[in-house]
Amino acid sequence: MWNVTPIIAVFSYLFITVPFSSLAAHAALGWGRVNMQGSIIDTACAIAVESQDQTVEIDAISVEDIVRDGQGRGKNFFIKLSDCELKRFGRQLPDWKNFQVTFDGDNEGGLFTVQGTASGVALKISDLGGNIARPGKPLPLETINPHNMVLSYAVNLVANNHVLKSGEYVSSIRFKLDYF
Repeated sequence: MWNVTPIIAVFSYLFITVPFSSLAAHAALGWGRVNMQGSIIDTACAIAVESQDQTVEIDAISVEDIVRDGQGRGKNFFIKLSDCELKRFGRQLPDWKNFQVTFDGDNEGGLFTVQGTASGVALKISDLGGNIARPGKPLPLETINPHNMVLSYAVNLVANNHVLKSGEYVSSIRFKLDYF
């Protein structure tokens, strides 16, 4: 009445292929890829952790002060260097003697632009020598002092010859150090 052989063959096929296909699926799920990257650098100093990502809060200033003085009061900030080593490792190159700092960000007329509801202002960064940082342009060379490497700068809110409007502002400025 019933032919049992095809049913046994179908069940045998299912019991044999289903476990192997699930093993194959698990094997495929076990593979992945992780991409890693990094760099090996030859540098005279490390940037101290507390100096790597800073937020500089500039005091509130009135529109009248900007109109009258053309700028707000400077707010000091510092970049601390640590673990300075002036000798170069395994090279026939001269020891490190100097460094240069470059600040970079959105540029408008040689000043750092701000975003937000305020307008008519930009940021000016200067070093202790009065040198003004221009976005993407290095400041003059400075000598490395392995004993005291705290770099001092001031940031000012300055008028930029656009319509002055009160409000909130923010700017993101990066810095890098090159050693020579």
